[in-house]
Amino acid sequence: MSAAEATTTVPRSSAARLPLTIAAFLAATLFVLGLDQFINALTLGAIYALIALGYTMVYGIIELINFAHGDVYMASTFVAMFTIQTLLGRSGAIESIPELVIALVIVFAVTASLMGLAGVVIERFAYRPLRRAPRLAPLITAIGVSFIIQNIIQFAFGPTIVSVPQIIPISWSFMVGESRVPILNLFVVAAALILMAVLQLFIARTRTGRAMRTTAMDRDASALMGVDINRTIMLTFLIGSALAGAAGVVHVLYYGNTQFGLGFQSGLKAFTAAVLGGIGNTAGAALGGFLIAFVEVGASSFGYGRWGGGIVFTLLVIFLVFRPTGLLGSSTGDRA
Repeated sequence: MSAAEATTTVPRSSAARLPLTIAAFLAATLFVLGLDQFINALTLGAIYALIALGYTMVYGIIELINFAHGDVYMASTFVAMFTIQTLLGRSGAIESIPELVIALVIVFAVTASLMGLAGVVIERFAYRPLRRAPRLAPLITAIGVSFIIQNIIQFAFGPTIVSVPQIIPISWSFMVGESRVPILNLFVVAAALILMAVLQLFIARTRTGRAMRTTAMDRDASALMGVDINRTIMLTFLIGSALAGAAGVVHVLYYGNTQFGLGFQSGLKAFTAAVLGGIGNTAGAALGGFLIAFVEVGASSFGYGRWGGGIVFTLLVIFLVFRPTGLLGSSTGDRA
């Protein structure tokens, strides 16, 4: 199995005990953090997981670390903000459920479509000409694309934090014991889980998904079998960027603001999530996103919020030393 083949598979030994391990982890964190912080961690993890999927899909297909992906996510928050402002103006949340559903569908569709198109443009003009170049060339290009996106957004919207109208009423919630559970948080987590499930089914069951898997295993052999390599790679960027767009919508719904510097730190944490989970493995990327979120929220709960980022990257270093393939990655021998 190649490194990229892990995009759709989980080693059998890990798959057998994975559900029990996750259930035990969730139960332990719920007990330690309490319901309020547990839900906050799930919500943050949903955002990280969606961004991490874009990193891991691109790496799984062409073994490129797309450092511009974090800024694609950042740009998507501004697209979502503009779409919400166009729909709502400054009128605030939508109380009617049918109108809210229609508005959410429009915001997700517009943002994901535009960011998917942006991903296709970036792949076609920034990365495709360098596909046969030394590995350092596309890496430097990715950093350059990242700065271009940042400067465009900064020029268009300014360097300050921009507020976004709240589309889902904050007052919508219900009580569980003594804890208040916001509907917004549950929507964010549910939307992310649905998108992840659809992605897994797409990769596993569709002809395009099979083309992605074969391209990941052996690009040249796939071309000989009739797979359109350029189209497959283009679709990978489209899907990964569209997921970043969905993450951007989730961000503005949850936080109610955005800024041009958002992409660097969030993108770096999402990349860390992809590495922790096993770069090239979609399930691992999602798992890594939730793990990082629980670490950050846990640190904040115990009064070490400002150390959250440092703890996350310390965890990354430990994993790289003792398990460089990540939680669900293939062994080194399998990757050869």
